[in-house]
Amino acid sequence: MPKSIRRICGFFSVVISLGILASAVILGGIAFFNAPPAIPPVPGFADSSELPGQQTTRLDESGALILEVRPGETAHSVGSRLENAGIIRNRYFWNILARFSDEHIKAGTYRIELPASQLRIRSVLTAGEQLLVRVTIPEGLTIRQTALIFEEAGVSRAEDFLAAAASREILAAFNVPGSTMEGYLFPDTYLFPLSYPAARVVTAMANNFFQRLTQIAPQSASMSPLELNDRIIMASIVEREYRLREEAAIMAGVFYNRLQIGMALQSCATVVYVITEKLGRPHPERLFFRDLEIVSPFNTYRQPGLPPAPIASPGETALRAAFYPTQTSYLFFRLIDPADGRHFFSRTYAEHDRAGALFVGR
Repeated sequence: MPKSIRRICGFFSVVISLGILASAVILGGIAFFNAPPAIPPVPGFADSSELPGQQTTRLDESGALILEVRPGETAHSVGSRLENAGIIRNRYFWNILARFSDEHIKAGTYRIELPASQLRIRSVLTAGEQLLVRVTIPEGLTIRQTALIFEEAGVSRAEDFLAAAASREILAAFNVPGSTMEGYLFPDTYLFPLSYPAARVVTAMANNFFQRLTQIAPQSASMSPLELNDRIIMASIVEREYRLREEAAIMAGVFYNRLQIGMALQSCATVVYVITEKLGRPHPERLFFRDLEIVSPFNTYRQPGLPPAPIASPGETALRAAFYPTQTSYLFFRLIDPADGRHFFSRTYAEHDRAGALFVGR
C-alpha cells in the first residue's frame, strides 16, 4: 500500500477514534447528569430556600417527590428548585433539555417516585400527569359544608368554591333557577388535582349530577327548570329526613300528600337548615318550639309549600324517592326507633299522636 494512502487511512482512523471518544464522553456526560444523585434526599425534606408552610418541592412520607409547578413558572426556575432539593445533579443539563424541547412543563402538583432521571421528571411535567386527590362528598351536605371539605383536601379554597357555585355563568349553563347550585352538585367520590380551579370542580359535580339524574329519572330531561327545581327541592328535604332507604319514597309520598291538600310540610330538616346555614349556629341536638317559629322562607312550619331552594345535595335514593314517591294516604311520620332510624307512618293526627305515646312508653 502506498505511503500516502496509509497516511490518509491513519488520519481517518484518528478522526474516527476521536469521534467515538467524543461521543462516548458526551453520552457519558448525558448519562451522568441525567441520572439521579447517588444519595437521594430523605423523606420529610423540604427545599430550604422556600418559606415554611409554602414548600413547593418536598418529599412525602414514602420518599416520593411532591412538586408544585406554579402558574407561569419557567422551566429554569423548576430546575433550580430541583437542584436545591437534591433531586437532580445539575440544573444546567435540565436547562439544556428545556431549551431544545418543543414541549413545555405544565402548572400543577405532581407526585414522582424517586429515584428518577431528569428525562423522566421532565416527561411527567410536560405530560401534565398531576397528583390527584380523592375527595368523598357524603349525601345530604350543603354547599358550605362541601366547600370546606374541598378546602381541607387542598383542592380549592372554600370562598372560591362558594363563589363558583353562585356564578351566573354556571347557573345559566345548567338552567338552574336559583341563586346557587345548592342541590345540583352530586354527592360522590371525586379525583381532582391540588389547587384546581373551583369553577371546574363545581362544573364537574354538576355534570355528574345531571348525568346521574338522567339515569334515575329520564323524564327529568323534558321538565322545565322550575318544575325540575321543585323535584330537587323535595329530594333535598327527603335526603335530610330519611334514615332507612326503604322509607325514603314513603316520606316523599307524605310530603306530596301534604302539598296536595295545602298542609304545611313541617319538615324539621328545613328548620335545621335555617339554624345552621342562614343563622350560622351549630347543628342543634334537638329542636324546640321556639325554633319552629323562626321567621324564614325556608321554615316549612311557618311557610306553606316548598322552600325557595334545595337545602342539601340529594343522593340517588332521595332523588329516586322525589320522582317515584310511594302512593299512600299517609300524612304523618314519627321516628320510633332512633337506633335503626325506623319511622311510624300514619293517616291521621290522632294515630300520629298515639305513636308518640307508644314510643315514650317503651
